[in-house]
Amino acid sequence: MDCILETKQLTKEFKGFVAVDKVDLRIKRGTIHALIGPNGAGKTTCFNLLTKFIAPSSGQILLDGQDITSLAPAQIARLGVIRSFQISAVFPHLSVLENVRVALQRQLHTSFQFWTSERTLNQLNDQAMALLEQVDLEKFAYLTAVELSYGRKRALEIATTLAMSPKLMLLDEPTQGMGLEDVDRIRQLIKKVAATRTVLMVEHNMSVVSSIADTITVLQRGATLAEGPYAEVSKNPAVIEAYMGSTQVELAGAH
Repeated sequence: MDCILETKQLTKEFKGFVAVDKVDLRIKRGTIHALIGPNGAGKTTCFNLLTKFIAPSSGQILLDGQDITSLAPAQIARLGVIRSFQISAVFPHLSVLENVRVALQRQLHTSFQFWTSERTLNQLNDQAMALLEQVDLEKFAYLTAVELSYGRKRALEIATTLAMSPKLMLLDEPTQGMGLEDVDRIRQLIKKVAATRTVLMVEHNMSVVSSIADTITVLQRGATLAEGPYAEVSKNPAVIEAYMGSTQVELAGAH
């Protein structure tokens, strides 16, 4: 299986502090790849480097074999690397359907023309509804986003991410702050959307990681501590020591 995204010796220093230290990632096409590690391990910084929200100090980022290290965030997004954030980022007072339609406007090259006629935007409704069906939100299409539960807002965010036609979806803590029911809904949703695309996710919930990730990279102090399938990584003594305490139990016991 070929790699859709690869990093070579990716490094980020902040005034002498090394946040990401010579990380070599290989994300296989069509898989779910999880980045895990204790707080402060460098996971979100890694995401920021891949999407060029911050520039690396050294190293390379390759997408489909093409060096994208020097590209701007908008150029990387146009190439199909689309990211969601730790906090829900939807327009609260637009309807669920309108949120997805805004993301689809890119196809019409009218993304910033907010005076575009309703008739022009209506041509996107069928596509928007199809995306809402993918994330089980079609029955909420005409509610305002603010009325959705937290878990469903995250599902809406995934729908708007899908509207950008991602080749690689980067999900930053997709289940953070959720109850069990919402966690399970988002877990199933990620598995469903990953059937036809590649997903790289940062996630603290080991039950989610263990049940859907094909490959796990464990970071500690910015460097790669271990990599492989969950069954292998969860038994690695260095990984267990890095997590310690209650998370050690969680690592060993999540299936």
